[in-house]
Amino acid sequence: MKKDLNHSQSAPSVLKNQAIWQNLWFYQKTVVIYQMTVVFTQRFLPKCGDRTVDQMIQAARSGKQNIIEGSSDGVTSTEMELKLLNVARASIQELQEDYIDYIIKKGLKHWDKEHPRFNGMLNYCRNHNQLEEYSNYFWKWSEEEFCNVAITLCRMVDKMMLSYQKKKEKEFVTEGGIRERMAAARNGYRNDQK
Repeated sequence: MKKDLNHSQSAPSVLKNQAIWQNLWFYQKTVVIYQMTVVFTQRFLPKCGDRTVDQMIQAARSGKQNIIEGSSDGVTSTEMELKLLNVARASIQELQEDYIDYIIKKGLKHWDKEHPRFNGMLNYCRNHNQLEEYSNYFWKWSEEEFCNVAITLCRMVDKMMLSYQKKKEKEFVTEGGIRERMAAARNGYRNDQK
């Protein structure tokens, strides 16, 4: 009986399954962060002469786009995936600092646990990931509301991404990288031939 070489039972796959980045909650939140940053800069920052506008928009975009690229590269390289996810985290952290700087510069209130609206905002941000759940507020929020929601979302994304990176790191330690998968697949093929 001839063996079907395309459907070997013992040979592992060389390529890892790609994470469906659209379903990752931290990715969904970065979509919100990017779009709200575009509106924030349009509403509250000068139209010309302020480099902060471009820097904030680019940091928000980098946070979102590097998740996509990292997920795609993760099919072959966990190392590249982790590096790009770290770039995404760094971009979100940079953006968070821009919102904190804005609060300080404008003398606005940074909502902490003692603020009467903090828990409501925190619960909303925890339970809502989709752009349409936020976009109606973009043209209604005050500067203070905008900044505090953005800071909260940035902190959530950072924590979620850190947990995700640790999970990916553990996968790498237990499953190895592409070289190990290639060797295992080759050995599995050879064993099937015997």
